[in-house]
Amino acid sequence: MIEDKNQENTPLSSLGEFGLIEHLTKQFTDKNSSTIKGIGDDAAILDFKNKSVVLTTDLLVEGVHFDLSYMPLKHLGYKAVMVNLSDVYAMNANATQITVSVAVSNRFSLEALEALYEGIYKAAKIYGVDVVGGDTTSSTTGLMISVTALGTVDSDTVVKRSGAQPNDLLVVSGDLGGAYLGLQVLEREKEVFKVNPNNQPDLDGYTYIIERQLKPEARKDIVKLLKDLEVVPTSMIDISDGLSSEILHLCKQSDVGCDLYEDKIPLDPQVISTCEEFNIDSTTIALNGGEDYELLMTISQQDFPKIKANPNLTVIGYMTEPSVGVNLVTRAETKIPLTAQGWNSLSSDSEV
Repeated sequence: MIEDKNQENTPLSSLGEFGLIEHLTKQFTDKNSSTIKGIGDDAAILDFKNKSVVLTTDLLVEGVHFDLSYMPLKHLGYKAVMVNLSDVYAMNANATQITVSVAVSNRFSLEALEALYEGIYKAAKIYGVDVVGGDTTSSTTGLMISVTALGTVDSDTVVKRSGAQPNDLLVVSGDLGGAYLGLQVLEREKEVFKVNPNNQPDLDGYTYIIERQLKPEARKDIVKLLKDLEVVPTSMIDISDGLSSEILHLCKQSDVGCDLYEDKIPLDPQVISTCEEFNIDSTTIALNGGEDYELLMTISQQDFPKIKANPNLTVIGYMTEPSVGVNLVTRAETKIPLTAQGWNSLSSDSEV
């Protein structure tokens, strides 16, 4: 829910725009040497010296990307940062700064925005990024939050989507499908609550997948791991729209084909059991669910010995000549052309 109805709330109009910004950002301190001047001037001043700079931004809109009936504002603030940091890490870069802009309607109080910024603060602190600016404005349609993230990377280790070669291995971090299933559980409990508001949601047994939806973690650890293993991926992308969609992006940008093996896709036991409960196919969920924010990459076969024993990385296929196409190799060893059926925010009926 947006806020505690028993709490006395402070209208945003009592602070004004600049007073609100000062109030919400007073806890942020700069940690990175590249931040010369953060919040408090017309623009931030950054100095990256000889590094390549990566820049990414995402806009989250209430009713399209999140539902405040089950998304706590603190979690939303945290997730909004993760969505952007994940894109930085997908470039094999180190995230250093973010800016945060919000548009809010008058149904939000100061306390509601404090909760949102508490999540932003926690994410920035844990991931070591500086909040160096942003904007606030009013909205007639609810809440919108836009985060822009910056990062740095050595020019010889930056990773794009376009570097994959035939015979490269397709590798993924973590496990897939949990975030989408967490969303399905939350949506189900929301419908139960609408029928009987006195009924408390039963979320026992779904802890992992609900956390994957409400509080995802960007894989900064994988970037460090790859560096420690002395592995530079030939291409990389984060999994925001579903595994199949991201594979197709890599193949298109790199002009290669791919064979993805169904029996190699990593699934958490809670994902498998929840798929059985909902009577849906776990492979379909892993391919099309989205919002896992794991890293999907291709690596040279000569780097396989460096990663083969690592529990954080799973080889799920290999890249082929483009004429072979992009295929799912099923457990029955038949090939099915891979299609993207994941999230599309511009579609009115986006679903798996």
